[in-house]
Amino acid sequence: MRGVRMATRPKTEASVESAANEAEATTPAPAAKAVKAPTKAALAKAAKAAAAEAEGSSTEAPVAPKPARKRAAAKPKVKAGDDAAAADAGAHDDADSDDDDEEGAKRAAPAVPLPSGALVLSLVDDEDEVPVYSSAITGATADPVKDYLKQIGKVALLNAAEEVELAMRIEAGLFAEDKMAQMTDAEKKTALGRELQWVAKDGARAKSHLLGANLRLVVSLAKRYTGRGMQFLDLIQEGNLGLIRAVEKFDYTKGFKFSTYATWWIRQAITRAMADQARTIRIPVHMVEVINKLARVQRQMLQDLGREPTPEELSRELDMTPEKVVEVQKYGREPISLHTPLGEDGDSEFGDLIEDTEAVVPADAVGFTMLQKQLESLLDSLSEREAGVIRMRFGLGDGMPKTLDQIGDTFGVTRERIRQIESKTMAKLRHPSRSQSLRDYLE
Repeated sequence: MRGVRMATRPKTEASVESAANEAEATTPAPAAKAVKAPTKAALAKAAKAAAAEAEGSSTEAPVAPKPARKRAAAKPKVKAGDDAAAADAGAHDDADSDDDDEEGAKRAAPAVPLPSGALVLSLVDDEDEVPVYSSAITGATADPVKDYLKQIGKVALLNAAEEVELAMRIEAGLFAEDKMAQMTDAEKKTALGRELQWVAKDGARAKSHLLGANLRLVVSLAKRYTGRGMQFLDLIQEGNLGLIRAVEKFDYTKGFKFSTYATWWIRQAITRAMADQARTIRIPVHMVEVINKLARVQRQMLQDLGREPTPEELSRELDMTPEKVVEVQKYGREPISLHTPLGEDGDSEFGDLIEDTEAVVPADAVGFTMLQKQLESLLDSLSEREAGVIRMRFGLGDGMPKTLDQIGDTFGVTRERIRQIESKTMAKLRHPSRSQSLRDYLE
Protein backbone atom coordinates (compact mmCIF):
# COMPACT_ATOMS: atom_id res chain seq x y z
CA MET A 1 0.00 0.00 0.00
CA ARG A 2 1.31 3.40 -0.88
CA GLY A 3 0.73 6.36 1.41
CA VAL A 4 -1.06 9.53 0.24
CA ARG A 5 -0.94 13.20 1.10
CA MET A 6 -4.30 14.24 2.48
CA ALA A 7 -5.73 17.62 1.37
CA THR A 8 -3.43 17.74 -1.70
CA ARG A 9 -4.36 17.44 -5.39
CA PRO A 10 -1.25 16.82 -7.47
CA LYS A 11 -3.31 16.21 -10.67
CA THR A 12 -6.63 17.94 -11.35
CA GLU A 13 -8.94 17.83 -14.30
CA ALA A 14 -8.52 21.57 -14.84
CA SER A 15 -4.75 21.27 -15.21
CA VAL A 16 -5.11 18.39 -17.68
CA GLU A 17 -7.72 20.22 -19.78
CA SER A 18 -5.67 23.43 -19.89
CA ALA A 19 -2.60 21.48 -21.01
CA ALA A 20 -4.59 19.72 -23.72
CA ASN A 21 -6.06 23.01 -25.00
CA GLU A 22 -2.62 24.55 -25.10
CA ALA A 23 -1.31 21.58 -27.11
CA GLU A 24 -4.16 21.91 -29.59
CA ALA A 25 -3.49 25.63 -29.98
CA THR A 26 0.15 25.04 -30.82
CA THR A 27 -0.65 22.30 -33.39
CA PRO A 28 -1.23 23.78 -36.89
CA ALA A 29 -4.38 22.81 -38.76
CA PRO A 30 -4.14 20.63 -41.87
CA ALA A 31 -3.88 22.35 -45.25
CA ALA A 32 -7.25 23.36 -46.69
CA LYS A 33 -6.13 24.05 -50.27
CA ALA A 34 -4.91 21.55 -52.79
CA VAL A 35 -1.25 22.02 -53.56
CA LYS A 36 1.26 20.41 -55.86
CA ALA A 37 2.47 16.88 -55.25
CA PRO A 38 5.88 16.71 -53.54
CA THR A 39 8.91 15.55 -55.43
CA LYS A 40 11.29 12.81 -54.25
CA ALA A 41 13.92 15.42 -53.36
CA ALA A 42 11.42 17.33 -51.21
CA LEU A 43 10.38 14.18 -49.40
CA ALA A 44 14.01 13.22 -48.68
CA LYS A 45 14.77 16.74 -47.47
CA ALA A 46 11.75 16.72 -45.13
CA ALA A 47 12.72 13.31 -43.70
CA LYS A 48 16.29 14.49 -43.01
CA ALA A 49 14.98 17.64 -41.30
CA ALA A 50 12.66 15.62 -39.05
CA ALA A 51 15.46 13.20 -38.12
CA ALA A 52 17.86 16.06 -37.36
CA GLU A 53 15.26 17.80 -35.20
CA ALA A 54 14.58 14.62 -33.22
CA GLU A 55 18.31 14.03 -32.73
CA GLY A 56 18.85 17.60 -31.55
CA SER A 57 16.04 17.37 -29.01
CA SER A 58 17.50 14.12 -27.62
CA THR A 59 20.95 15.68 -27.11
CA GLU A 60 19.59 18.78 -25.38
CA ALA A 61 17.64 17.03 -22.61
CA PRO A 62 19.16 14.16 -20.55
CA VAL A 63 16.12 11.94 -21.02
CA ALA A 64 15.43 8.91 -23.17
CA PRO A 65 14.72 10.04 -26.76
CA LYS A 66 11.24 9.55 -28.11
CA PRO A 67 10.47 8.36 -31.65
CA ALA A 68 10.22 11.31 -33.99
CA ARG A 69 6.60 12.00 -34.72
CA LYS A 70 5.23 13.66 -37.76
CA ARG A 71 4.63 17.37 -37.42
CA ALA A 72 2.01 19.26 -39.38
CA ALA A 73 4.57 21.77 -40.64
CA ALA A 74 6.69 19.01 -42.17
CA LYS A 75 3.84 17.44 -44.14
CA PRO A 76 4.18 17.64 -47.91
CA LYS A 77 1.67 19.54 -50.00
CA VAL A 78 -0.92 17.42 -51.84
CA LYS A 79 -3.25 17.88 -54.75
CA ALA A 80 -6.93 18.63 -54.52
CA GLY A 81 -7.75 15.02 -55.17
CA ASP A 82 -5.84 14.00 -52.09
CA ASP A 83 -7.63 16.42 -49.71
CA ALA A 84 -9.50 13.63 -47.93
CA ALA A 85 -6.38 11.55 -47.36
CA ALA A 86 -4.43 14.58 -46.17
CA ALA A 87 -7.19 15.55 -43.78
CA ASP A 88 -7.30 12.01 -42.40
CA ALA A 89 -3.51 11.92 -41.89
CA GLY A 90 -3.62 15.33 -40.24
CA ALA A 91 -6.28 14.16 -37.85
CA HIS A 92 -4.09 11.22 -36.78
CA ASP A 93 -1.10 13.50 -36.37
CA ASP A 94 -3.16 15.92 -34.29
CA ALA A 95 -4.36 13.09 -32.06
CA ASP A 96 -0.80 11.82 -31.51
CA SER A 97 0.40 15.34 -30.79
CA ASP A 98 -2.45 15.97 -28.38
CA ASP A 99 -1.69 12.76 -26.45
CA ASP A 100 2.03 13.57 -26.16
CA ASP A 101 1.41 17.18 -25.18
CA GLU A 102 -1.15 16.11 -22.61
CA GLU A 103 1.36 13.71 -21.02
CA GLY A 104 3.97 16.47 -20.94
CA ALA A 105 1.50 18.85 -19.36
CA LYS A 106 0.70 16.29 -16.68
CA ARG A 107 4.38 15.81 -15.92
CA ALA A 108 5.01 19.54 -15.77
CA ALA A 109 1.91 20.37 -13.73
CA PRO A 110 3.03 22.20 -10.54
CA ALA A 111 2.14 20.66 -7.17
CA VAL A 112 -0.58 22.42 -5.24
CA PRO A 113 0.87 23.91 -2.00
CA LEU A 114 -0.12 22.10 1.21
CA PRO A 115 -2.73 24.03 3.24
CA SER A 116 -1.84 24.88 6.80
CA GLY A 117 -3.04 22.41 9.41
CA ALA A 118 -3.40 19.54 6.94
CA LEU A 119 -2.52 16.03 8.03
CA VAL A 120 0.52 14.94 6.03
CA LEU A 121 0.95 11.27 5.28
CA SER A 122 3.71 9.53 3.39
CA LEU A 123 4.15 9.63 -0.38
CA VAL A 124 6.57 6.71 -0.43
CA ASP A 125 6.17 3.01 0.04
CA ASP A 126 5.81 1.90 3.61
CA GLU A 127 8.67 -0.56 3.19
CA ASP A 128 11.05 2.17 2.04
CA GLU A 129 10.10 4.68 4.70
CA VAL A 130 10.52 2.69 7.91
CA PRO A 131 14.14 1.91 8.85
CA VAL A 132 14.82 -1.80 8.63
CA TYR A 133 17.06 -3.35 11.29
CA SER A 134 18.35 -6.79 10.48
CA SER A 135 19.56 -9.14 13.19
CA ALA A 136 22.13 -10.55 10.76
CA ILE A 137 24.66 -7.76 10.21
CA THR A 138 26.95 -8.14 7.24
CA GLY A 139 30.56 -8.13 8.34
CA ALA A 140 29.75 -8.47 12.06
CA THR A 141 32.69 -8.28 14.44
CA ALA A 142 33.36 -9.44 17.97
CA ASP A 143 32.67 -5.91 19.25
CA PRO A 144 28.91 -5.53 19.88
CA VAL A 145 29.20 -1.76 20.29
CA LYS A 146 30.81 -1.38 16.88
CA ASP A 147 28.14 -3.57 15.28
CA TYR A 148 25.37 -1.54 16.91
CA LEU A 149 26.83 1.78 15.77
CA LYS A 150 27.22 0.40 12.26
CA GLN A 151 23.59 -0.69 12.21
CA ILE A 152 22.05 2.57 13.44
CA GLY A 153 24.31 4.61 11.16
CA LYS A 154 22.40 3.36 8.12
CA VAL A 155 19.37 5.52 8.95
CA ALA A 156 19.52 9.06 7.57
CA LEU A 157 19.08 12.03 9.88
CA LEU A 158 15.91 14.12 9.73
CA ASN A 159 15.46 17.83 9.19
CA ALA A 160 12.95 19.98 11.07
CA ALA A 161 10.21 19.61 8.45
CA GLU A 162 10.49 15.83 8.42
CA GLU A 163 10.35 15.71 12.21
CA VAL A 164 7.14 17.74 12.19
CA GLU A 165 5.61 15.50 9.52
CA LEU A 166 6.42 12.35 11.49
CA ALA A 167 5.16 13.92 14.73
CA MET A 168 1.84 14.76 13.05
CA ARG A 169 1.45 11.18 11.87
CA ILE A 170 2.33 9.86 15.34
CA GLU A 171 -0.25 12.16 16.90
CA ALA A 172 -2.88 11.00 14.42
CA GLY A 173 -2.01 7.38 15.14
CA LEU A 174 -2.35 7.85 18.90
CA PHE A 175 -5.70 9.57 18.38
CA ALA A 176 -6.87 6.70 16.17
CA GLU A 177 -5.81 4.13 18.78
CA ASP A 178 -7.76 6.02 21.44
CA LYS A 179 -10.86 6.07 19.25
CA MET A 180 -10.53 2.39 18.40
CA ALA A 181 -10.31 1.50 22.09
CA GLN A 182 -13.82 2.93 22.51
CA MET A 183 -15.28 1.07 19.51
CA THR A 184 -16.93 -2.34 19.49
CA ASP A 185 -15.82 -5.21 17.27
CA ALA A 186 -18.67 -4.52 14.87
CA GLU A 187 -17.76 -0.83 14.59
CA LYS A 188 -14.13 -1.71 13.87
CA LYS A 189 -15.25 -3.62 10.76
CA THR A 190 -16.91 -0.56 9.26
CA ALA A 191 -15.25 1.82 6.82
CA LEU A 192 -14.46 4.24 9.64
CA GLY A 193 -12.95 1.46 11.73
CA ARG A 194 -10.74 0.26 8.88
CA GLU A 195 -9.60 3.82 8.23
CA LEU A 196 -8.71 4.28 11.90
CA GLN A 197 -6.76 1.03 11.83
CA TRP A 198 -4.78 2.25 8.84
CA VAL A 199 -4.06 5.60 10.52
CA ALA A 200 -2.93 3.79 13.69
CA LYS A 201 -0.56 1.57 11.69
CA ASP A 202 0.79 4.60 9.84
CA GLY A 203 1.44 6.30 13.19
CA ALA A 204 3.35 3.23 14.37
CA ARG A 205 5.49 3.34 11.22
CA ALA A 206 6.19 7.04 11.76
CA LYS A 207 7.13 6.35 15.39
CA SER A 208 9.59 3.66 14.31
CA HIS A 209 11.11 6.03 11.74
CA LEU A 210 11.55 8.87 14.25
CA LEU A 211 13.08 6.49 16.78
CA GLY A 212 15.53 5.00 14.31
CA ALA A 213 16.72 8.39 13.11
CA ASN A 214 17.59 9.53 16.67
CA LEU A 215 19.35 6.46 18.07
CA ARG A 216 22.70 8.17 17.53
CA LEU A 217 21.61 10.91 19.93
CA VAL A 218 21.24 8.29 22.68
CA VAL A 219 24.74 6.98 22.01
CA SER A 220 26.28 10.45 22.25
CA LEU A 221 24.59 11.09 25.61
CA ALA A 222 25.36 7.63 27.02
CA LYS A 223 29.10 8.20 26.48
CA ARG A 224 29.06 10.82 29.25
CA TYR A 225 28.00 8.27 31.87
CA THR A 226 30.49 5.49 31.17
CA GLY A 227 32.69 4.19 33.98
CA ARG A 228 30.04 4.65 36.68
CA GLY A 229 29.04 1.05 37.31
CA MET A 230 27.04 0.18 34.17
CA GLN A 231 28.04 -1.26 30.82
CA PHE A 232 27.94 1.03 27.80
CA LEU A 233 25.30 -1.04 25.98
CA ASP A 234 23.14 -1.07 29.12
CA LEU A 235 23.31 2.73 29.23
CA ILE A 236 22.26 2.85 25.57
CA GLN A 237 19.30 0.57 26.20
CA GLU A 238 18.10 2.67 29.13
CA GLY A 239 18.50 5.81 27.03
CA ASN A 240 16.43 4.22 24.27
CA LEU A 241 13.58 3.83 26.75
CA GLY A 242 13.78 7.56 27.43
CA LEU A 243 13.80 8.22 23.67
CA ILE A 244 10.58 6.22 23.27
CA ARG A 245 9.00 8.33 26.01
CA ALA A 246 10.12 11.51 24.25
CA VAL A 247 8.64 10.38 20.92
CA GLU A 248 5.27 9.76 22.56
CA LYS A 249 5.19 13.14 24.35
CA PHE A 250 6.81 15.39 21.71
CA ASP A 251 4.71 18.49 20.87
CA TYR A 252 5.70 19.73 17.42
CA THR A 253 3.56 22.88 17.76
CA LYS A 254 6.08 24.40 20.20
CA GLY A 255 8.55 24.92 17.37
CA PHE A 256 11.54 23.21 19.01
CA LYS A 257 13.80 20.57 17.49
CA PHE A 258 13.04 17.04 18.58
CA SER A 259 16.61 16.45 19.75
CA THR A 260 16.34 19.39 22.16
CA TYR A 261 13.25 17.90 23.76
CA ALA A 262 14.45 14.29 23.74
CA THR A 263 17.78 15.05 25.45
CA TRP A 264 16.08 15.64 28.81
CA TRP A 265 14.13 12.38 28.70
CA ILE A 266 17.20 10.38 27.67
CA ARG A 267 19.30 11.81 30.50
CA GLN A 268 16.56 11.16 33.04
CA ALA A 269 16.22 7.53 31.96
CA ILE A 270 19.97 6.94 32.16
CA THR A 271 20.43 8.59 35.57
CA ARG A 272 17.46 6.73 37.07
CA ALA A 273 18.82 3.44 35.78
CA MET A 274 22.23 4.18 37.26
CA ALA A 275 20.66 4.95 40.64
CA ASP A 276 18.78 1.63 40.61
CA GLN A 277 21.30 -0.71 39.01
CA ALA A 278 24.83 0.72 39.17
CA ARG A 279 25.48 -0.04 42.86
CA THR A 280 25.87 -3.42 44.51
CA ILE A 281 23.67 -2.20 47.37
CA ARG A 282 20.73 -0.22 46.03
CA ILE A 283 20.29 3.28 47.44
CA PRO A 284 17.05 5.27 47.06
CA VAL A 285 17.01 7.83 44.27
CA HIS A 286 16.63 10.84 46.59
CA MET A 287 19.66 9.71 48.62
CA VAL A 288 21.68 9.23 45.42
CA GLU A 289 20.96 12.86 44.54
CA VAL A 290 22.24 13.96 47.98
CA ILE A 291 25.38 11.83 47.54
CA ASN A 292 26.06 13.34 44.12
CA LYS A 293 25.55 16.87 45.45
CA LEU A 294 27.97 16.20 48.32
CA ALA A 295 30.55 14.85 45.87
CA ARG A 296 30.28 17.97 43.67
CA VAL A 297 30.67 20.33 46.63
CA GLN A 298 33.59 18.29 47.97
CA ARG A 299 35.43 18.47 44.62
CA GLN A 300 34.84 22.21 44.36
CA MET A 301 36.10 22.89 47.89
CA LEU A 302 39.13 20.67 47.24
CA GLN A 303 40.09 22.93 44.33
CA ASP A 304 39.42 26.12 46.31
CA LEU A 305 41.15 25.11 49.55
CA GLY A 306 43.87 22.88 48.14
CA ARG A 307 43.03 20.19 50.71
CA GLU A 308 40.23 17.86 51.67
CA PRO A 309 37.40 19.80 53.36
CA THR A 310 36.34 18.79 56.86
CA PRO A 311 32.80 17.61 57.66
CA GLU A 312 32.15 20.93 59.42
CA GLU A 313 33.09 22.91 56.29
CA LEU A 314 30.94 20.68 54.11
CA SER A 315 28.02 20.98 56.51
CA ARG A 316 28.07 24.79 56.18
CA GLU A 317 28.01 24.56 52.40
CA LEU A 318 25.27 21.93 52.27
CA ASP A 319 23.18 23.29 55.14
CA MET A 320 23.23 20.05 57.15
CA THR A 321 24.80 18.82 60.37
CA PRO A 322 28.36 17.39 60.42
CA GLU A 323 26.93 14.07 61.58
CA LYS A 324 24.66 13.96 58.54
CA VAL A 325 27.63 14.70 56.26
CA VAL A 326 29.57 11.76 57.71
CA GLU A 327 26.54 9.52 57.30
CA VAL A 328 26.05 10.52 53.64
CA GLN A 329 29.75 9.92 52.96
CA LYS A 330 29.39 6.44 54.44
CA TYR A 331 26.43 5.72 52.14
CA GLY A 332 28.42 6.86 49.13
CA ARG A 333 31.21 4.33 49.60
CA GLU A 334 31.18 1.59 47.01
CA PRO A 335 31.85 -1.95 48.32
CA ILE A 336 34.86 -3.80 46.93
CA SER A 337 34.81 -7.47 46.04
CA LEU A 338 37.04 -9.74 48.10
CA HIS A 339 37.99 -11.46 44.84
CA THR A 340 39.47 -8.32 43.30
CA PRO A 341 42.85 -9.35 41.84
CA LEU A 342 45.98 -7.60 43.12
CA GLY A 343 49.37 -7.11 41.56
CA GLU A 344 50.46 -7.17 37.96
CA ASP A 345 50.07 -10.92 37.62
CA GLY A 346 46.77 -11.05 39.51
CA ASP A 347 47.87 -14.15 41.40
CA SER A 348 46.53 -12.81 44.71
CA GLU A 349 43.18 -11.39 45.74
CA PHE A 350 42.11 -8.56 48.00
CA GLY A 351 40.54 -11.02 50.44
CA ASP A 352 43.94 -12.57 51.12
CA LEU A 353 45.04 -9.38 52.93
CA ILE A 354 42.04 -9.14 55.29
CA GLU A 355 42.15 -10.85 58.68
CA ASP A 356 39.22 -13.05 59.61
CA THR A 357 38.61 -12.27 63.27
CA GLU A 358 36.15 -15.16 63.60
CA ALA A 359 38.48 -17.78 62.19
CA VAL A 360 39.58 -20.46 64.69
CA VAL A 361 43.30 -20.92 65.20
CA PRO A 362 44.22 -24.63 65.11
CA ALA A 363 46.05 -24.43 68.47
CA ASP A 364 43.02 -22.81 70.10
CA ALA A 365 40.74 -25.47 68.62
CA VAL A 366 42.88 -28.24 70.12
CA GLY A 367 42.95 -26.52 73.52
CA PHE A 368 39.17 -26.09 73.48
CA THR A 369 38.68 -29.79 72.74
CA MET A 370 40.97 -30.78 75.61
CA LEU A 371 39.14 -28.42 77.99
CA GLN A 372 35.81 -30.04 77.12
CA LYS A 373 37.21 -33.47 77.89
CA GLN A 374 38.61 -32.26 81.22
CA LEU A 375 35.27 -30.77 82.24
CA GLU A 376 33.47 -33.99 81.39
CA SER A 377 35.88 -35.94 83.59
CA LEU A 378 35.25 -33.55 86.51
CA LEU A 379 31.48 -33.75 86.08
CA ASP A 380 31.67 -37.53 86.10
CA SER A 381 33.08 -37.30 89.64
CA LEU A 382 29.83 -35.58 90.81
CA SER A 383 26.41 -37.05 91.42
CA GLU A 384 23.89 -37.24 88.60
CA ARG A 385 21.77 -34.39 89.99
CA GLU A 386 24.77 -32.13 90.67
CA ALA A 387 26.24 -32.72 87.22
CA GLY A 388 22.82 -32.11 85.60
CA VAL A 389 22.32 -28.81 87.44
CA ILE A 390 25.79 -27.56 86.44
CA ARG A 391 25.31 -28.58 82.80
CA MET A 392 21.93 -26.83 82.53
CA ARG A 393 23.00 -23.77 84.52
CA PHE A 394 26.03 -23.02 82.30
CA GLY A 395 24.73 -24.50 79.05
CA LEU A 396 27.48 -27.08 78.71
CA GLY A 397 25.29 -29.46 76.74
CA ASP A 398 23.45 -27.30 74.17
CA GLY A 399 25.07 -23.91 74.72
CA MET A 400 21.84 -22.44 76.17
CA PRO A 401 22.11 -21.54 79.89
CA LYS A 402 18.91 -22.15 81.92
CA THR A 403 17.41 -20.16 84.77
CA LEU A 404 16.85 -21.53 88.28
CA ASP A 405 13.10 -21.80 87.65
CA GLN A 406 13.62 -23.79 84.44
CA ILE A 407 16.04 -26.17 86.16
CA GLY A 408 13.64 -26.52 89.12
CA ASP A 409 10.78 -27.46 86.79
CA THR A 410 12.99 -30.10 85.17
CA PHE A 411 13.95 -31.74 88.48
CA GLY A 412 10.63 -31.07 90.19
CA VAL A 413 12.02 -28.91 93.01
CA THR A 414 11.94 -25.23 93.90
CA ARG A 415 14.33 -22.66 92.54
CA GLU A 416 15.78 -22.20 96.02
CA ARG A 417 16.69 -25.87 96.20
CA ILE A 418 18.40 -25.61 92.79
CA ARG A 419 20.37 -22.60 94.04
CA GLN A 420 21.57 -24.57 97.07
CA ILE A 421 22.64 -27.53 94.90
CA GLU A 422 24.50 -25.17 92.56
CA SER A 423 26.34 -23.47 95.42
CA LYS A 424 27.34 -26.78 97.01
CA THR A 425 28.54 -28.24 93.70
CA MET A 426 30.62 -25.18 92.80
CA ALA A 427 32.35 -25.39 96.18
CA LYS A 428 33.34 -28.97 95.38
CA LEU A 429 34.72 -27.95 91.98
CA ARG A 430 36.78 -25.14 93.49
CA HIS A 431 38.62 -27.56 95.71
CA PRO A 432 42.32 -27.70 94.69
CA SER A 433 42.12 -31.39 94.03
CA ARG A 434 39.64 -30.75 91.22
CA SER A 435 40.38 -27.18 90.08
CA GLN A 436 44.12 -27.62 89.65
CA SER A 437 43.66 -29.44 86.35
CA LEU A 438 41.64 -26.52 84.99
CA ARG A 439 43.99 -23.68 85.98
CA ASP A 440 46.34 -24.47 83.12
CA TYR A 441 43.64 -23.41 80.64
CA LEU A 442 43.27 -19.98 82.28
CA GLU A 443 46.82 -18.86 81.57
